[in-house]
Amino acid sequence: MNKLISFLTILFILILFGCDSNEKQDNQKSDDQVSNQENNSDKKQDNEKEDEEDNGNDFMKGMKNFTDMMKQGSKVETVDFRKLKELLPEELDGMKRTGASGEKTNSFGIKVSQSEGKYKSEDGQQNIKITIIDLGSMKGLTGMALFAWTMEEIDKETEDGYEKTTEFKGYKAFEKYNTKNKNGDLEVLVGDRFMVKGEGWGVDMDEIHNALGLIDFGSLESMKNEGKKDS
Repeated sequence: MNKLISFLTILFILILFGCDSNEKQDNQKSDDQVSNQENNSDKKQDNEKEDEEDNGNDFMKGMKNFTDMMKQGSKVETVDFRKLKELLPEELDGMKRTGASGEKTNSFGIKVSQSEGKYKSEDGQQNIKITIIDLGSMKGLTGMALFAWTMEEIDKETEDGYEKTTEFKGYKAFEKYNTKNKNGDLEVLVGDRFMVKGEGWGVDMDEIHNALGLIDFGSLESMKNEGKKDS
């Protein structure tokens, strides 16, 4: 959840700076036009006053933009994390579940619900974590920085591993794997609302695939309209 809070903070700052930058560009164009077409000192003074007023409104405009973006998901009540927790496998092939948790948060009007399961081999050398996140009230932000791959096509390979957008059980997904460290991630977007993420340490990518394959994606997708309210 700390990542979500950090993301919201960065997003707010970017909106403010973006608004300020656009306003300054518009003001600069306005100044150039006045300089070229008008030499009247009174008009210049009036323009300077208007510039000051516009700059003074940057913060309020940024706040309005931020609030409007937050409202995109304000009409969705997230699924109870306990229901998401029920979808976590009791155990994986050769790994026992060592912990299961869930939580629901509400930051800046954005509601997020998630469950998490941790799995470990008997010798402790292999670990997998599965996270199921309900992005219901972040629907308008899904394609942004938090999960930017949902709006991209990626196919990259290096000596250390690879990362690519792909499909998993018919859903758009993103996976990356470090062949040297044998660490990998697999993220799957379900019903344009739920993010299922598998993270593995000391395992092959197939083991992460197998772990997420134990989740009932059909049941998860059936919840995609749960908690939605009419406009």
